[in-house]
Amino acid sequence: MSKVEPVNLIDTFSEFKELKNIDRPTLISVLEESFRGTLAKMFGSDENFDVIINPDKGDFEIWHNREVVADDEVEDPVSQISLTDAKKIDADYEVGEEVTDAVDFLGFGRRAILTLRQTLASKILELQKDYLYNKYKDRIGQIVTGEVYQMWKKEILLLDDEGNELILPKTEQIPADFYRKGDTVRMVVVKVDNRNGNPKIIVSRTSPLFLQRLFELEVPEIHDGLITIRKIARIPGERAKVAVETYDERIDPVGACVGVKGARIHGIVRELRNENIDVINFTANVSLFIARALSPAKISSIRLDEENKKADVYLKPEEISMAIGKSGMNIRLASMLTEYTIDVYRDIDGEEEEDIYLDEFTDEIEQWVIDVLKSIGCDTAKSVLAISREELIQRTDLEEETIDEVLNIIKAEFEE
Repeated sequence: MSKVEPVNLIDTFSEFKELKNIDRPTLISVLEESFRGTLAKMFGSDENFDVIINPDKGDFEIWHNREVVADDEVEDPVSQISLTDAKKIDADYEVGEEVTDAVDFLGFGRRAILTLRQTLASKILELQKDYLYNKYKDRIGQIVTGEVYQMWKKEILLLDDEGNELILPKTEQIPADFYRKGDTVRMVVVKVDNRNGNPKIIVSRTSPLFLQRLFELEVPEIHDGLITIRKIARIPGERAKVAVETYDERIDPVGACVGVKGARIHGIVRELRNENIDVINFTANVSLFIARALSPAKISSIRLDEENKKADVYLKPEEISMAIGKSGMNIRLASMLTEYTIDVYRDIDGEEEEDIYLDEFTDEIEQWVIDVLKSIGCDTAKSVLAISREELIQRTDLEEETIDEVLNIIKAEFEE
């Protein structure tokens, strides 16, 4: 058998090193460990062997160290050599001296070479996994770029610039995302699983962190720490609200984030499939923060229940639908941003009439109907009355008769 095989083995490993950023000392130690493992399997121990690796030349040497003993005293052929055999190597050897002679690895046959290949392959895989895990565990929360390699129903497989695999689950994709093989995608690393030593990198485009990192890239004042993002609420691909603040009075944080004619925010909106982004000034004043979070609606007054984190917001009738927003989106985002449950009420000439929660009507209105009304942001009787009959029918998709019945029951409750 020629010497080509082991040389190729090392060449292959050198190529692997170039691809996977394995440093030189690691390369040498892995090769040495693999050879020692094979020697240990064949001889029962690798203690009496020196393994010298030269990755630059792509070759290796194995030396066997043994003590010369009398011909009839050889007890351990791994650590001892008979005088007769020693003299075959060099006629000058005497009992008690140490013999060091080169080992022809190929002489051990095909099985030894296969064992070595398998050991190397498993160590390479192990190193690859360690490298991947260590590289990405420090990159959680950072933006990465990947190329779409394969698409499945529940996830997309992407490759980074080193060919490492990244997983973008369906749940972490913006609903309007559509990709073809070879497309370049930006996302944020959210998790690195390492179950059974198999690293799995999970990335996301729906995480609020992704939106934050995009702002950091687009707005130098945020990157430099002059403006701080205090809170983000997102309905991916639809709408987001971002609360920002600064301690530098010369800076207008909202203006800086939006940019001249929206230049800075436009790139973010485009990246997020036209997600509508509202940037508002953060304040520790809860009432004012809730009022800003409900923009573009203008509120008349707020009643806070700080203990239960609830806010009753009163608005002029024409502001109600704006506060609630399409599919209840505006009020939902405002609640997420402020961490308060917000109920909106019609402000009728400053009347302070008591409101009633819809759950109190379960004797007269079926629970599923109440749940549908709640899903569009109507938790109380007055919040239902604040919306026109036509809009209620359109937004709830309930039968006209059902809406009329609900309105009659609720109105009757407020009539003297």
